[in-house]
Amino acid sequence: MAIDAVVKKWGNSFGVVLPKDFVNETRLKENDKVSVVIIKKANLRNIFGTLKTKQSGQEFKDMVKAGW
Repeated sequence: MAIDAVVKKWGNSFGVVLPKDFVNETRLKENDKVSVVIIKKANLRNIFGTLKTKQSGQEFKDMVKAGW
């Protein structure tokens, strides 16, 4: 089962708060051991930037095809 959560700073550590509905559904209790898989979500615009062009999508596609 997967949930989205936000990492928060607690003192010198980081933590994640599990939503109450998730805790109830999974029957988690204090001191239960759990495994955590981290998948960091990224904003692709921050990675690749944005394409700034005054061409239409079709014109850009035709230009790229011409270069092949």
